[in-house]
Amino acid sequence: MSKRFAQIMRHLHPQLFGLIAVTSLTIALGQRFYSQPQLAIGKMAPQTIIAPANASVEDAEATEAKQQQARKDVNRFVMIDPQVQSATQQKLHRLFDQGNRIRKLAGALPYLKPADLPIAVQQSLRKWSDAEWQAVQTDILKQSKAIGPNSQRLKQLQLTAVKDPNQQKVIQAIQTYLRRQTSADFSPFLRTVQESRQAYKTAISALQDATFVDSKLQFDPALLDWSDPTWKQIQTTISKIADRMLAQGIAQGLPDEALQQAIDLQVQGSLPTNTQTTAKNLLKLSLQPNLVPDLARIQATADKNANEVPPQMVTIRKDAVIVYGGSKIERSQFLLLEYFGLSERRTNWIGLCMFGGGVAVVVLVFSRLMPSLTEQWRRRDDGLVLLLALSTPLLLMLKIPVPNLSMIGILSSTFYGAPAAILLTAGLGGLLPVGMVLGIKQWLPSLLGGLLAAMLAGKLRSREEQALLGLMIGLLQGTTYGLLGILTGGFSYALVTEMGLQALVGVIWSIVAIGLSPYLEQFFDLAPTIRLLELANPNRPLLKRLAAEAPGTFQHTIFVANLAEAAARELGCNVELVRTGTLYHDIGKMHDPLGFIENQMGGTNKHDVIDDPWESAKIIKKHVTEGIVMAKKARLPKAVQAFIPEHQGTMSIAYFHYRAQQRAQQDGSKVVKDVDFCYDGPAPQSRETGIVMLADSCEAALRSLKDATPDIANNMIQKILRARWQDGQLANSSLSREDLTKIGQVFLQVWQQSNHQRISYPK
Repeated sequence: MSKRFAQIMRHLHPQLFGLIAVTSLTIALGQRFYSQPQLAIGKMAPQTIIAPANASVEDAEATEAKQQQARKDVNRFVMIDPQVQSATQQKLHRLFDQGNRIRKLAGALPYLKPADLPIAVQQSLRKWSDAEWQAVQTDILKQSKAIGPNSQRLKQLQLTAVKDPNQQKVIQAIQTYLRRQTSADFSPFLRTVQESRQAYKTAISALQDATFVDSKLQFDPALLDWSDPTWKQIQTTISKIADRMLAQGIAQGLPDEALQQAIDLQVQGSLPTNTQTTAKNLLKLSLQPNLVPDLARIQATADKNANEVPPQMVTIRKDAVIVYGGSKIERSQFLLLEYFGLSERRTNWIGLCMFGGGVAVVVLVFSRLMPSLTEQWRRRDDGLVLLLALSTPLLLMLKIPVPNLSMIGILSSTFYGAPAAILLTAGLGGLLPVGMVLGIKQWLPSLLGGLLAAMLAGKLRSREEQALLGLMIGLLQGTTYGLLGILTGGFSYALVTEMGLQALVGVIWSIVAIGLSPYLEQFFDLAPTIRLLELANPNRPLLKRLAAEAPGTFQHTIFVANLAEAAARELGCNVELVRTGTLYHDIGKMHDPLGFIENQMGGTNKHDVIDDPWESAKIIKKHVTEGIVMAKKARLPKAVQAFIPEHQGTMSIAYFHYRAQQRAQQDGSKVVKDVDFCYDGPAPQSRETGIVMLADSCEAALRSLKDATPDIANNMIQKILRARWQDGQLANSSLSREDLTKIGQVFLQVWQQSNHQRISYPK
């Protein structure tokens, strides 16, 4: 069937095909111009039109507008997010842990028995300045020295009084404590107080250290004066306040001032005054909004409200005037005219012809630019592009809601490259809203998705990358649809669902494109990059057979492929096609592997046994014809099959030709015909096959060189390239002399890389 299609396209006259393309596209795309009402909205009524009967007609557009408004008017129901409550408690516990670490730095309180020295005095001693403490400490040491070992004199200890009444109370308490001691050695007391003071100073420094506590957290220094039971009670109360406030709900966007006022009201009366500052800071840092939209309830209510909207009806009685002559037709009047069949629908031939002219311009531009945008453009490619273009209106006629421009972008870019795909997608996308009744929310997301696919798909090298592109297309289409929805009707939760569906459709079209691609490649004999990479996989059946049955030929093929690929990259040719074509160019040698010296592995030369140059030449030539048969059986693209005959062109099988001439001189009955010792061709018809011919010719010569200098290798390469040029083998390949110079340089570089010197290891 593929061959029959190719024959039809080959014999179809270009002008005739262009006419068919314009006609079919105009008919398929120009649906807007069929059955157009002559008495449409905004036009003037030529005469007064009377209703022939009673009627009540639904205004679907007005009903939809009312339903949309009903959806928008839904209360924004909210619900408490349980995750926020859990996160808040976790944050509080982290802050409590920071407080615990600071309290641990400050040391235990009391650090002396409260019965001996009141806790308030112990707290004050930790907070005194170094100068104040030093004065008291000096006085105590002086008194201790004066008392000496006589413990009876402890009762006479009298510390120096100070003016500050609070400090004086502390000194009196210390004095009372020291008088009750059994010895005038007050160093244990002084050491204990000093250690507690030092720990307190460390804790105070940690309160301001951002590396130790949250930079936004402001602990009140009173934290260090609370007893452990008091601190635990404060933590419990703060957690309860947080739970209570979250249970009441904190709205999104609540001003900080309002949240602070709520915290102040909750804390007042719940905690002692000296703990409230710390409690407020902890709550402010940990609390966060926990009221989130209840989407399910909102959606259910919106649907309920929309379903409750009654149909918006346009009614009229029999013999009442629908529209007066000379007045502009309104929407309600048009609905009645449509209902009674009085809108005078007919084909708008003028509009359709003008649209056809636009289609003709697009087809003409496309037909002129495509051959220059895509190498080796074929007649059958015109047919494929036309089928892709026709698929869009046909699918829309089948009520598929979203155009398949993303699918067309992927397929055309994969087959013909980004420039051609962009031209096709943009041209078709531009015609769609003109010729078909298509809303902007249907058309624009699909067009942008198609253009994205057209730009990127041709660069992809695997089906996995195509699948990832499908996700990108879906995301772009969904986002575009959402933005259009917000601009045209505002945000609604129904819009979110529609965005998801639009994105899903974009992904589905990408999946369809990936699924169709292999079938289109086979039917239209296409060789895109992805297919060439798949064919170049050494695990393909033909290549595995070649490696197993003709290993010498396989190694020869690999080296030729390295030479040809490097040259193709230098000249800007199709590198993937060159490598794949090279891997298959000698598969025909599998018909008789031992007939080729690279597979004889040092054994007996088959041609010496045959001892018939005519028969040997047939064996050598047969690797081309057999290779073509194998390639066709394996359904290789014709672009790959072309490497099999063209890499040999019409060259002479020189060795056996020479042997035959010698035999003919010895035996006059022998006749030497040049045609028997030349390949059937054709000579290379493209730069790619020309490069492979040169690489194949140079490979054996380069491989035979041992310990040769680069100059010797270069001379041999140039000799072979010159021979192929002079023999006319490259006349139709589009290769120039400048190209041959570059090819020779690349071949030499590849030979040097594979023939580099190695260290001579000792035995």
